Amino acid sequence: MQTCAPTETPEVDQAALREKYLTERDKRLRPEGQKQYLEAEGAFEEFYEADPYTPVVPRPPVSADIDVAILGGGFAGLITATRLRQAGVTDLRILEFGGDFGGAWYWNRYPGIQVDSDSYCYLPLLEETGYIPTQKYTFGDEVREHCQRIGRHFGLYENAMFSTLIRSLAWDASTSRWRIGTNRGDDIRARFVVMCQGPFNRPKLPGIPGISDFEGHTIHTARWDYSYTGGDVHGGLDRLATKRVAVIGTGASGVQVVPHLARAAEHLYVFQRTASSIDQRGNAATDPEWVRTLRPGWQRERQRSFHTAAYEAFGPGQPDLVCDGWTEISRNLQAHLDATDGWAALADPAAFLALRETVDYQVMERLRQRVEAIVEDPVTAEALKPYYRFLCKRPCFNDDYLPTFNLPNVTLVDVSSTKGVERITPKGVIAHGIEHEVDCIVFASGFEITTDLDRRLAIHPFTGRDGLSLYDHWAKGYRTLHGITSHGFPNLMFTGYIQGGITASVTSMFEQQADHIAYIIAEALARGVSTVEPTAEAQDEWVATIRATAIDNTTFVRECTPGYYNNEGEQEIRSVLGDPYWPGFYAMEDLLRAWRETGELTGLALGR
Repeated sequence: MQTCAPTETPEVDQAALREKYLTERDKRLRPEGQKQYLEAEGAFEEFYEADPYTPVVPRPPVSADIDVAILGGGFAGLITATRLRQAGVTDLRILEFGGDFGGAWYWNRYPGIQVDSDSYCYLPLLEETGYIPTQKYTFGDEVREHCQRIGRHFGLYENAMFSTLIRSLAWDASTSRWRIGTNRGDDIRARFVVMCQGPFNRPKLPGIPGISDFEGHTIHTARWDYSYTGGDVHGGLDRLATKRVAVIGTGASGVQVVPHLARAAEHLYVFQRTASSIDQRGNAATDPEWVRTLRPGWQRERQRSFHTAAYEAFGPGQPDLVCDGWTEISRNLQAHLDATDGWAALADPAAFLALRETVDYQVMERLRQRVEAIVEDPVTAEALKPYYRFLCKRPCFNDDYLPTFNLPNVTLVDVSSTKGVERITPKGVIAHGIEHEVDCIVFASGFEITTDLDRRLAIHPFTGRDGLSLYDHWAKGYRTLHGITSHGFPNLMFTGYIQGGITASVTSMFEQQADHIAYIIAEALARGVSTVEPTAEAQDEWVATIRATAIDNTTFVRECTPGYYNNEGEQEIRSVLGDPYWPGFYAMEDLLRAWRETGELTGLALGR
């Protein structure tokens, strides 16, 4: 748990590598962009609407008037509900499609699922619940258990409606309430609604010709079928011993599930369009001696170190408390500035970014050399090398993934030159004109993260004042005050990557937003107002602030390999981070705290 030294990285020909990066990007660009993916509906509705983990218990429709409806029972919803209750707001309900709390961690139970960042930063409310994760990078079942722990600790189960999917959301001006329709026939009339669905809410599928023709078994990583594979999240997939399995997708989910499939299946085919960057995981059990050194406020201090490394830069002598692949670039840059007495570069944004870019290229070259050192077949090794900048694609950390390709029952099928799999047949998968017959296809194809908002939310209608559609209101970009509220949508609050502060620990972002939301709702109820929404002027001012303080990362985003981080390379740049407040997460924290301390609810129109 101590701070660590910089890594050794090779020198690189940066100009040549940049051309290589662009060539590799162009090989994978598809004109249809996000439309290359299918929605989980029709023949694939079960990958979204079916719950393989919890039987849905029949119940009569609920008709209720409440103060607050929280839509989503993952971390965002749990944190928001906790902060609301702490602010004295108790007449609330959490509407969650899953059969328990957890959100993405409820649905994602595939073998090998594990947090990809430091558990002590990622898992929220550790000090408040008195819990310490058992490992630096804990597995999915422990994360899900922590969600349930939060629910029990703060008494949230009594307010939860599980197995309930939101179908419609409409503002009723006659009652100054939101009317919420669900798949259970409910009619919930809420004074306030808080959107907490999270980015990993709805699975998507690759739009491969013939995808509906396959006669074998199909699995999406977000709806794992252990009745078919056997085993559990820690592996042991004993029912695959005589099965030929294909995995389509090699992002974070694919990287984690592939080693377990390889150990179990008769043969595994891994279809890869773009290689992920794979660094060592180096997981370790929590050291009880370290735990005994912790003092109140330790988690926020650690989270701040993580955020600094990921989005800013360490200062002279500033410790790296997380010390992993996410913080490597900042750690190496700090060492370089120490060695060259070059700290003045931090005062010049262009010089700083140039230095960081060089360190980025060196770190990625280290990762490519790591592939060569582990993977025995040189052709396979070359295909597994990531040719793009760090954070162009979600970084992955896994000690078993690369060695998997040395096993005799594993075949990597590189489909970069054809921009993906060519076709699925009744018997298997075609790539480069060759049919690979398989018994099961695993789609590790991700979620509706940066697709169109109406696809991501799948709430129809979603209308505010005077029937205004949120999808129309945000058609040309987000329009909010502080990323929390939007004009024309009274008493509606948002969480997630919209127009606020961003941090490497997404749960810290949820806490920042929940603090603000709880304050606004508690104040509105205490003051007896019927509606709260930003004025058009306040909303426009915040949008102008977002644009005026924005960092132009257009070149970086456009030069990245296509993926959900950059809207699959479409001309319309739609970042997974939304439209951030680039002065920084902690600058946003100071701004929101100062706004609350005035007690004036500046920029909000209060309806009586």
